[in-house]
Amino acid sequence: MLLINEIIRSRYLDSVLLMQISARASRFTGVISTSCMMGTPNNLAILREAGLLSEAGAGASPNDVVVAVKAEDETAMSGALKEIEGMLSSLESRQKADEGYRPRTLHSAADMLDGANLVVISIPGPYVKEEALKALSLGCHLMIFSDNVSLEQERFIKERARERNLLVMGPDCGTAIIQNVALCFANKVRRGSVGIVGAAGTGIQEATCILSRVGAGISHAIGTGGRDLSSAIGGITTLMALDILEKDPATSVVLIISKPPSPDVEEKILERASRLTKPVVINFLRGNPDQARLRKLAVAETLEEGALLSAELAGVKNPANLIPGEDLLERVLAEKARMSSGQKFLRGLYSGGTLCDETQILLSKSLGDVYSNVPLKPSLKLPDSKKSLGNCVIDLGDDEFTVGVPHPMIDYTLRCERLLREAQDPEVALILLDVVLGYGVHPNPAEPLVDAVEKARELARGRHLVFLAALCGLDEDPQNFRRQKEILEKAGVLVAFTNASAARCASAFMETIR
Repeated sequence: MLLINEIIRSRYLDSVLLMQISARASRFTGVISTSCMMGTPNNLAILREAGLLSEAGAGASPNDVVVAVKAEDETAMSGALKEIEGMLSSLESRQKADEGYRPRTLHSAADMLDGANLVVISIPGPYVKEEALKALSLGCHLMIFSDNVSLEQERFIKERARERNLLVMGPDCGTAIIQNVALCFANKVRRGSVGIVGAAGTGIQEATCILSRVGAGISHAIGTGGRDLSSAIGGITTLMALDILEKDPATSVVLIISKPPSPDVEEKILERASRLTKPVVINFLRGNPDQARLRKLAVAETLEEGALLSAELAGVKNPANLIPGEDLLERVLAEKARMSSGQKFLRGLYSGGTLCDETQILLSKSLGDVYSNVPLKPSLKLPDSKKSLGNCVIDLGDDEFTVGVPHPMIDYTLRCERLLREAQDPEVALILLDVVLGYGVHPNPAEPLVDAVEKARELARGRHLVFLAALCGLDEDPQNFRRQKEILEKAGVLVAFTNASAARCASAFMETIR
């Protein structure tokens, strides 16, 4: 096994682009792992923990890009490095070919882009506060994609923004749609009248895709960052977003999506929502619906239900009838006849944290205990996240799996490797997946998944495995929903149009083979 680090001095690239470069290079046969990161102390620590930092790489500064490749042999190493060098060279050529001046600071960008009032920040966490304050001083709203920003700094930035009546989406905000413009991980959705406030990236993607599919469409989808509804932050962005949507003439219905808020913050959000002059749907996964109902607010248990309720309030008649796939349950249940004795467990491999949570909630209703690395209750936490137990649903996008490697929505390597391990367990009957389309994610996710499914069937040695995928996306997305669905189904993967539908079908199937 070989490990090499190369340093590109005085070159800044944002984390999303670096993850995409890593993902492309990791596809070479014989490449064990690749990572491209800025050389900040925190990132160097991540590379060291992942076994990807050499003595050469340890000499990088925060202004340098560190390229790390671990491979089985020289051929694989050379191929990966050439791929990375080619992508960087191509990027540099495109940048040089761009016409006009390319600003190097926020102030010069503001001078060049007269009227721009939103800044997207994707830099190492320790540098976010300084740049965020610069953007606020220019009168700009913020979307902070970066993570590793302390709670104290998040609150400080948001309080400063609130004083200026400016909105801060994030930190760790991966999805937003403003004025029909998709930011970071988002889909090409239909313009409409439903406004969304969400502390859940894939939750927003799922809801916006369903709303678009049934014809309701989106006015804005405002991401808040996952910690906004904690006691430490107090829902600052959520409350400001509700004020914005209240005043927005294009918004007729408001949908609020989140994992359960802190009780004190939930009280504030529900109280404010109850005073909105527009219909509000509350979708707090694992939340307390009684508190919302006491305030006469509509409550949804799943993302699917939240989207459909919102669509109905926006004037769409019988929106549930506009989602295809009525025969999916029948097709899933028909797989029972091909099962061998002893196959009794389900394994879920997810890239979206909110979708993973929702799946656990729905599965546990009929299957009981569901183990996870991010469980519904502490007693169900896996002792080792790399080893499944019983019925198990894993969030592969959790920080423990993304140390030094691209997110599983960008790079399917980790998920495919885990899928092959699960296929070799003689007690596994069904493998459940989410496949998220849109901007910034894998350009053709069906391709690596189909390869893994075919290999998994070989490893199963005659046992039949059911593969069920919740496909989140639209035909208008770069990957094209219909095309991805056709590729998956041709390989024998059953495809659901919503995550909730996939989880319900999986539950029904597992009940029949108990």
